Amino acid sequence: MLHVRSIWNGAISFGLVSIPIKLVNATENHSISFRQIHIEDGGRIRYRKFCELEDREVSSQEIGKGYEDADGTIIPITDEDLAKLPIPTAKTIEIVAFVPEDRIDPLQMDAAYYLQAGGAPAAKPYTLLREALKRSKKVAITKYALRGRERLGMLRVVGDAIAMHGLLWPDEVRSPEGVAPDTDVTVRDKELDLADALMDTLGEVDLEDLHDEYREAVEEVVAAKAAGESPPEAPAEEPGGGKVLDLMAALENSVRAARESRGEDAEVKHLPQRKTSRSSPKETGGKKSTSTTKKKTASSPRKSTSKTSQSEKKTATKKTAAKKTPAKKTTSRKRSA
Repeated sequence: MLHVRSIWNGAISFGLVSIPIKLVNATENHSISFRQIHIEDGGRIRYRKFCELEDREVSSQEIGKGYEDADGTIIPITDEDLAKLPIPTAKTIEIVAFVPEDRIDPLQMDAAYYLQAGGAPAAKPYTLLREALKRSKKVAITKYALRGRERLGMLRVVGDAIAMHGLLWPDEVRSPEGVAPDTDVTVRDKELDLADALMDTLGEVDLEDLHDEYREAVEEVVAAKAAGESPPEAPAEEPGGGKVLDLMAALENSVRAARESRGEDAEVKHLPQRKTSRSSPKETGGKKSTSTTKKKTASSPRKSTSKTSQSEKKTATKKTAAKKTPAKKTTSRKRSA
């Protein structure tokens, strides 16, 4: 990190405390870049910059900035003009407030930077601001000027360093109006339960374990073609892939596949009904009538069975009484004799 080139030098304004800092990029781009070529012969395609008035190619040292007015007039603007702007954030990251981190909408997050202390005199105030941010559990909202415009920023602690995230201005974030489906959709409890099961099966992941598979695949193609070999081909897609005809079946298959990949039991059993049913008030009426009918249907055989058993008991009692009666008569005859 010490050898990373700073892109901006200035100071953090923390009340009356000034902290000299250097701004360095906190991220780097690892994507593969391509050059434009002439397909016919593979020659490089380059862009050349021409002056419209002189009709000649100009070097980068001859190119400056200009603002085009409404009537097409170009007004030259120099770096000195921008450096002398009458605003406090021209060379200063001005802290304007401290807020809880959850107040920041992730949609506003932009580029990330590290703030490096500018020499030994900056060590004490830098550490003071870092520890104050830690103890308050808040982030600092800042304003600063970079690349020709004033920007919004957020300071937070990352390890032992202070990082700054560029923020978009609130009016630069578009409204989500018209993005969500405009049709009424009913999601059943079973579908939500399967979605929950899929989320639980997929579980969590350590972001350090993730990598750019697209870049690796492109590198394999480049290596193969450089060696005069045929580039690897993508596996054939399964028929019907990407077409979701049955949401429940797709969810069940997803849970099964996720469990198989983890070496777990792939059987998708019926999940127990959750205590808080999301749509139970709507389905109560229909279910009650069905269950009541079943109860009535189930109760009728029981009644007939009980009646049959009672009649059988009565018949058995009569037969027993009939058997006992002759026995009593026989006894009485013996006594009379």
